[in-house]
Amino acid sequence: MTFSVTILGSSSALPTSKRFPAAHVFNTHERLFLVDCGEGTQIQLRKYKLKLSRLERIFISHLHGDHVLGIFGLISTLNLLGRKAPLAIYAHQEFEPILNKNINFFIKNLQFAISFIPIEANQKKSILFEDQQIIVETFPLKHRIPCNGFIFREKEKTPNIKKHLIEKYCIPLSEIVRIKQGANFTLPTGKVIPNSELTYLSSSPRSYAYCSDTMFFSKLAEYVKNVDLLYHEATFGSEMASLAKQTGHSTASDAAKIASLAKVKKLVIGHFSSRYKDIDPLLTEAQQIFPNTSAATEGDIFKIEANRVKL
Repeated sequence: MTFSVTILGSSSALPTSKRFPAAHVFNTHERLFLVDCGEGTQIQLRKYKLKLSRLERIFISHLHGDHVLGIFGLISTLNLLGRKAPLAIYAHQEFEPILNKNINFFIKNLQFAISFIPIEANQKKSILFEDQQIIVETFPLKHRIPCNGFIFREKEKTPNIKKHLIEKYCIPLSEIVRIKQGANFTLPTGKVIPNSELTYLSSSPRSYAYCSDTMFFSKLAEYVKNVDLLYHEATFGSEMASLAKQTGHSTASDAAKIASLAKVKKLVIGHFSSRYKDIDPLLTEAQQIFPNTSAATEGDIFKIEANRVKL
């Protein structure tokens, strides 16, 4: 099943002729979740042939324009296209009156319901959304204004029963459902076979973390520990470390240090300052600390393959 991230925007506050402001699309089982919505997001959605009808939820990390100014035009377009399905928007509480004011002024007769779910700033990691397939967590970042990161985790699937043990212990069909739900199995002799010996997961859950904007702080590594894919801002190179700290941003080295501390599988850096016409020096800087690093480019798709468990 699909579990991927498409980069729509990799620039920081100032877009360039090649790079758009922040926006990602997370695709889980062909359901689309938009992460940040900088100016031009709807153009990028169309350019990369992402179906607007499958957009379910929008997650806004913070209320700087390069992360949110595209949302009003996107909602207007969805309305003009005749959308009827509800849309959930997750953002800091201060955004709700701004959102409502713009919708009321620019969009007449909104044809679909918008559900606004506030994100609590300066809180511990918490769950924002959960259903049968996915869990979305949020956690605080360190920026000039309240800012949050997100983790999208695939839910653990129902375990399988080892077939050879079904035959070995003559496990009846009536017991199989209970064992899949976590029960042990008791033999006629009274011996208990632990569930852990009877079952296995065909694949381990996949995960993607989004961290933009933030300065370096070591606790962030705890929040994103062991994720399969980490997107972390790298606005500046290390030669501008003082400016990064002053503006509440990270260098490419900072991003790589977090990836290394967190033991993630892959790092993608982005949110590049427009002063960098060539991103290669930032990529090289990160790879020197964390080799499995890629630099985000508009249109890139990062697929997280199922982590098959070997018996």
